[in-house]
Amino acid sequence: MGPMAKPLAFLKKDFLMEISYRFSFWLQFVTIFFQVVMFYFVAKLLGDAPSVQHSLRAYGGGYFAFVLIGIAFSNFLSVGLGSFSSSIRAEQMMGTLEAMLVTPTRLSNIILSSSQWNFAFTSLRVGVYLLLGALFFGLDLSGAAVLPALVALLLTVIAFSSLGIISASFIMIFKRGDPIAWALSTSSTLLGGVYYPISVLPGWLRGVSYAFPITYSLEAIRLSLLKGAGFATVGGDLIALVIFSAITLPVSLVIFRYAVARAKKDGSLSYY
Repeated sequence: MGPMAKPLAFLKKDFLMEISYRFSFWLQFVTIFFQVVMFYFVAKLLGDAPSVQHSLRAYGGGYFAFVLIGIAFSNFLSVGLGSFSSSIRAEQMMGTLEAMLVTPTRLSNIILSSSQWNFAFTSLRVGVYLLLGALFFGLDLSGAAVLPALVALLLTVIAFSSLGIISASFIMIFKRGDPIAWALSTSSTLLGGVYYPISVLPGWLRGVSYAFPITYSLEAIRLSLLKGAGFATVGGDLIALVIFSAITLPVSLVIFRYAVARAKKDGSLSYY
């Protein structure tokens, strides 16, 4: 069995499960369309107000492009924080988690494989956001620097996944609602520049926003896609994401190993 056989088996299983609920599958794309339309009209409402233009000058001055990228790529925050715990919950409910953990499969492979469909589907959804914006609502990506944006996206997935693994560890031990995911999601949405640039925040809150990886992620992606910024411009944001990932990823795996060992010791691994 090749090294990709198990991840592909996980991916196939999750894909078949997703499309088996066809109405729910297609409803997600309908929801995306209405979100794009809603923020298009919000942007029309704001218009060319001088204060708006000043705040968004670094990103080209248009609120619609700014917020569309924010809501599209913040999906990776949601899936990063929630996919691991939801996958673990599903495997526990089906009684398959404990069985998988006694196989020769590495723990890290189980963690990553169980959530790869969520990240793949989120990537598709982000593509739909951008495609709708470009085809019907005037989003201009003709000058986008794709490679820096892809690097930023990869580092974003790693950073958010690390936080999600820590969140899943909390769920595995305490079997209850996870305050880590809630706190990180709420704080990141408020301070990370999803709906408005962090420049409008008070000075002390602006400083706090730099503690969240989404701040660097959205800054690098927006500048790359909207202004064609290269690595020289977004390099600082990418380095911040690398540092954040280099610290949190190994720490998250250690915490998860501890959570599994604790759940095995308590005999609670097979229930949620």
